[in-house]
Formats: sequence, C-alpha cells, structure tokens
Amino acid sequence: MLDFLLSLDTQLFLFLNGLHNSFFDTVMYWISHKFFWVPFYGFLVVLLYRFYGAKNGTIFTLLIVITFALTNTLSVEAFKNVFERPRPCHNELIQSQVHLVNNHCGGAWGFVSSHASNVFGLATLVFFFLKSRIKGIGWSIFLWASAISYSRIYLGVHYPLDILCGGLLGVVCAILVFQSAKQLKLIDLNLMRQTT
Repeated sequence: MLDFLLSLDTQLFLFLNGLHNSFFDTVMYWISHKFFWVPFYGFLVVLLYRFYGAKNGTIFTLLIVITFALTNTLSVEAFKNVFERPRPCHNELIQSQVHLVNNHCGGAWGFVSSHASNVFGLATLVFFFLKSRIKGIGWSIFLWASAISYSRIYLGVHYPLDILCGGLLGVVCAILVFQSAKQLKLIDLNLMRQTT
C-alpha cells in the first residue's frame, strides 16, 4: 500500500512539475523565496496592531513567531531527519525528469515541506485573528499558502505528499498554539469576535 501511494505521489509530482514555462519559472521562483514575503508579513503585523492595539498585537505577533519556530523545528527534526525521504531532485530514479529552476535543489530530505508547514501555520493563525475583521480573509490567506506550497512542487524540490503533510503539520501546530494561548487566557475571545 505504501509503495503504491509513493508511486502515485511520484507520478503526480512528475505531471505537476512538468507543467512549466519560462514565465512561471520566474514567478514561482519569487513566490517560493522566503525573503520576498517579508513586506507582507510586516503588513500583517501592522493589521494586528491596528485592529487589536499594542498589547494584543504584540501577543498575536509572538504567537505567530512561536508557531513558525514550532513548524520549522518539527518539520526538520521530527520528519525530515526521521523519514529521510529524498527530494525529487535528489531521487536518482527520476532526477533526469525533474524540472529545476536556477539549478536549486535544496537539502537532501524533503518530507515534510518546511515551506508548507510554515505558511499554513501562519495562514491558520491569521484566519483566527482576522476573520471577524476582514471579509474573505479565510479563502484568500489559504489560497496564498497553497500558491507558495505549490511553487515547491513546480520548482522540483517537493512531492505533493511533502506539501500535503507539511500543510497539515502547520495547521495542527497553529491550532495547538492558539488553543494553548486561550487556556492561558492570553487571548481575549470577545475582542476577537468584534467586527469593524
């Protein structure tokens, strides 16, 4: 069963990775670049401070940082270094069929995707924090996370299962951080339910 699943994952990867052209090579490279989104992260922090004030804005920002630290650490220490599944671009059986952009492959292991776990962790918290303040934030922030995650397949550095499991890890970590903050009464739920 596992062999069948991995084979299906490989075939889906080769199909999705094979849908490329020079325009999207550039687009996906920048979508995937971690520093490209720094202004966007800053904008989210500004929104948190604007809607919730300095104290709550700082708490929410710290919860995002904690979630990032958790998703990043777990994706590497509890998954990549444990399962040691080679990235597609390091898999000798399909290496010649993998479309890489700028010859960048990354580290040896790919399961799970740290990019996917990080952005889906962030997206989940942003959804919790801003759903009552910004109409449509749910679908738009998860669409953003999905685009970044898909870029990892396009660039040849992750299989679809790496992305799916990484995204689930991110969501679970964000929910755990959010629920823990609620239990510790760090979050004012009444304030979060208010609409603007």
